[in-house]
Amino acid sequence: MRQIAKRGWSNRPRNGIAALLAWNPSAGLRTLGVVKPTTVNAVLAGAQAIGAQARLRGWVKSRRTSKGGFSFIALNDGSCLADLQIVADAALANYDEVATLGAGCALEVAGVVVESPGKGQARELKAAEVRVAGPVEQPETYPIAKKRHTFEHLRTVAHLRPRTNTFGAIARVRSGIAQAVHDYFRSRGFLWVNTPIITSSDCEGAGELFRVRGPEDDGADAFFGRDTYLTVSGQLNVEAYCLALSKVYTFGPTFRAENSNTSRHLAEFWMIEPEIAFANLHDLADLAEDFLTTVLGDVLRRHSEDLAFFRDWVDAKVVERLENVVATPFARMDYGEAVDVLKASGERFEFPVEWGRDLQSEHERFLTEKHVGGPVVVMNYPRELKAFYMRQNDDARTVAAMDVLVPGVGEIIGGSQREERLAMLDARMAPDTQEDLWWYRDLRRYGSVPHAGFGLGLERLVLYATGMDNIRDAIPFPRTPGNAAF
Repeated sequence: MRQIAKRGWSNRPRNGIAALLAWNPSAGLRTLGVVKPTTVNAVLAGAQAIGAQARLRGWVKSRRTSKGGFSFIALNDGSCLADLQIVADAALANYDEVATLGAGCALEVAGVVVESPGKGQARELKAAEVRVAGPVEQPETYPIAKKRHTFEHLRTVAHLRPRTNTFGAIARVRSGIAQAVHDYFRSRGFLWVNTPIITSSDCEGAGELFRVRGPEDDGADAFFGRDTYLTVSGQLNVEAYCLALSKVYTFGPTFRAENSNTSRHLAEFWMIEPEIAFANLHDLADLAEDFLTTVLGDVLRRHSEDLAFFRDWVDAKVVERLENVVATPFARMDYGEAVDVLKASGERFEFPVEWGRDLQSEHERFLTEKHVGGPVVVMNYPRELKAFYMRQNDDARTVAAMDVLVPGVGEIIGGSQREERLAMLDARMAPDTQEDLWWYRDLRRYGSVPHAGFGLGLERLVLYATGMDNIRDAIPFPRTPGNAAF
């Protein structure tokens, strides 16, 4: 059996398993002409019996060649963290080519699933045919060598970093979280609403937005007839659907033009924002707790292999933290109580603790890690700290806002009961904001009811689930000041 360069496999008779394999240039490798490609995960999980034929496609992680005429290839296709060992011997027609394969090469392999005598996995593939589907043209320049790279270096090759163990695992966990989010809301009767990416309002009042301009705009945005921006939140729009459909959520990209280079800032990120009608702040806290424990529980069940990798190589306590959050009822306390606890703690904080000041990460972590020993929902913040749309409490000093704090990072969810009373809403809105948000005010005039919602950044949840430190590593292609190369 010999390979004819660039023309497929020889058609002459073969013996043994090789006789059962045929290469068709238009269809690719085919086992018995009918066996479909499978995945590394399926083979390792036992989907194919020992002795069964299998066909795989993937990329070489590494290769080692023994003196006895064998090459051992670690093949990964992204379906799981683990690689599948491919055993190739000198009987292959193109063994000389196989014995020189380097990291990054794309392969298509057909062979037989056999028991592995080595440690680390129970199965491997005895190759009958190997096709190099995509060679690495200049192996010496391939930037993902078989060694540990710094995350800073990998950000400079963001197009190739998914091939590393770390970023392959992050991608699977991120995808799993996103799927769990949709599953959670669908199973509880929520409708997914796609809110605008281009908007004329600044939901948070921060003023740090990316402006959208048409091709011939000069001054004001002629294309839309007014100034428009990339959205910082879908909340205001999704409230309109909440006050018609009762339980809704938006899950999409949002943008902040803050010129920040911290490890917690992205200019583009994804937000999860549910909104519920006929609900108060305590109903919202119930939703946030159930949501967080359910989604993280799903990640623990479905991504145990990837989470074990993060535990072993990134953060030794990440799995323990997630398990504790899922298993521990969330404590609740008012902001004023939290301030009293912090002031009486005897801790030396970098930032002062006073009523009317926002809680910092060090304060939040003290509350969760030392005072409570688990997640905490802090409620009813001073009015001056929060946005105009948050419902004013009867004390006229606080609003019905909440932050969900978890051990390890502090705040992970922020939300509030919305101000449903038009007069109270107007009292906190600037005149120009009232004019721009006339439609938002209308929602308070036509069938307004108490309603509430929260926001959670997907990347922040990915960081928490993986134990990674920098939010630029929680999104496939990070957008930060000075960085939009990919």
